[in-house]
Amino acid sequence: MGFNKIKIIIGREYSVRVKKKSFILTTILTPLLFAALIAVPSLIMLYGGGKAKTIMVVDQSGLVADNLENTEKVTYQNASQGESVEDLKSKFKDLDCYAVVGISALDSNNNVNVVSYSKEPLNMDIKSSISKVVKSAVEDNKLASYNISNLNEIMAKVQTDVKFDALTITDDGGEKKDSVEIYMIIAYVLSFMIYGFVFMFGTMVMRSVIEEKTNRIIEVIVSSVKSFDLMIGKIIGVAFVALTQFFIWIVLTLGILMVFNIAVGKDAMKGVDTGQIAQMAGGGTEQIAEAASTIQDGSGDSSFMQDALIQIKGINFPYIIGCFLIYFLLGYLLYAAMFAAVGSAVDNEADTQQLTLPITLPLILGLFIMLSTFQDPNSSLSFWASIIPFTSPMVMMARIPFGVVPLWQLLLSIGLLILTFLFVVYISAKIYRVGILMYGKKATFKDLFKWIKTKN
Repeated sequence: MGFNKIKIIIGREYSVRVKKKSFILTTILTPLLFAALIAVPSLIMLYGGGKAKTIMVVDQSGLVADNLENTEKVTYQNASQGESVEDLKSKFKDLDCYAVVGISALDSNNNVNVVSYSKEPLNMDIKSSISKVVKSAVEDNKLASYNISNLNEIMAKVQTDVKFDALTITDDGGEKKDSVEIYMIIAYVLSFMIYGFVFMFGTMVMRSVIEEKTNRIIEVIVSSVKSFDLMIGKIIGVAFVALTQFFIWIVLTLGILMVFNIAVGKDAMKGVDTGQIAQMAGGGTEQIAEAASTIQDGSGDSSFMQDALIQIKGINFPYIIGCFLIYFLLGYLLYAAMFAAVGSAVDNEADTQQLTLPITLPLILGLFIMLSTFQDPNSSLSFWASIIPFTSPMVMMARIPFGVVPLWQLLLSIGLLILTFLFVVYISAKIYRVGILMYGKKATFKDLFKWIKTKN
């Protein structure tokens, strides 16, 4: 192995890629996208409300109208005496209102029906708000019909807020408070980032090999450099590109958010719907949206946010970030070697579909197992998937934030990942050595096995 030649290849691969317009645009636009994902919902909450909507109310029950409270977004207006819902509906065009809401008289079971008429589908927030008010008013009326003395006092005593402290026992016999919701979000974000980055930068290596092979540059290069050194140089060069881009993304994203926070003010961030962010950022899984929503409102308990902040401060972020970098680099090296072999076996990117299927399937499988790991990080499925090298980068990062991974499991997983990488590099190098000089024929799996058996 010529280390000096590998260093030259790494330097060339790195310099060529960081100077590309696509790299510069992606490096700049991605942090803007991340920041917009967080900032845009708050701006919508601040400036997207528009004009307050007027709703005409016909309350035949006499229970609801007085409980409908005006807000910045909605103004409720009672219909004139004697006007019915049908009357308002017939002259809706002349009314300067968003919707007409009719509440029926009480039936024999003291229930009511609600109907609304509007020119456009009724806003979900408005519909939910009216439904809650009607439900509360009808229930209060039913309770009042029982003529129970001191009812309000009894109800106040009956209502109970359950405080649930989930504590884990530490190795020294102590205890600490944990938040599964926080661990779930951290695990999801880091695991999904590994999946995305490994796939993105792995295919970057494959495209680089195809490009040089198509342009016949590869024939000149291999005349002075061993094919194995060339493949390793490409893989490591793109790895440095990935780390550079990753570092710039972190710095720019934090910088943009700091500027936004200063420009708009801290109050703007209070309007951010974290559940919505989680759904947009991570493929829309209900578990993450639920967890983010729980952290956001804490069921109205302000102490919940204080506890959450304390728990976040107690998380060992250097350990988690260190594990993330290890699994990202090893996962990338493992899959990049396979992508490089595929790139050497074809003449154009269109022919890679069949050969990349066995590579992408473990990645996708790891992503699905990662989602189930949130429910039980110590299950047999989660354990074995975090040990098997082809799925361990995603699944192990889904387990680590929960603090349930013993040191021996972590070392075993990393050790197997390193050994598998070395084995895959050895196999991929055999394919690469033959494939980069093969033209005009679409390689099959049979060809790949034949190249692997070829002696050096």
